[in-house]
Amino acid sequence: QIQLVESGGGSVRTGDSLTLSCKLSGWIYTRHILGWFRQAPGKEREFVSAIKWSTGTTRIADSVRGRFTISRDNAANTVYLQMTNLQPEDTAVYYCSADDNPPRGVLSTSASQYHDWGRGTQVTVSS
Repeated sequence: QIQLVESGGGSVRTGDSLTLSCKLSGWIYTRHILGWFRQAPGKEREFVSAIKWSTGTTRIADSVRGRFTISRDNAANTVYLQMTNLQPEDTAVYYCSADDNPPRGVLSTSASQYHDWGRGTQVTVSS
């Protein structure tokens, strides 16, 4: 089990940028997949992006492709989500998560595959 702590959220205007950070602690294995999800009020938790800890292989949702970028710093035990050209529909609580047993190394988009979660950080985008 690993612990995840998100930071970097805030209130911004349309078109602004933010970078979220997820600090990891505990046993981090090369097989770990780290994911970002978001949840807006009244909506289900939605996949945003994921990255494989060992190789840096990434996967990103179509809704944020071209605007969001996931990355990791292995030495700092941190995963980042760089968000640009933010839109009001990006308003949500953003969660960092970890999958320590990905089937065949697949970067899953399903929240149920991720068993460790941070407490989330709020991102609010106003027009």
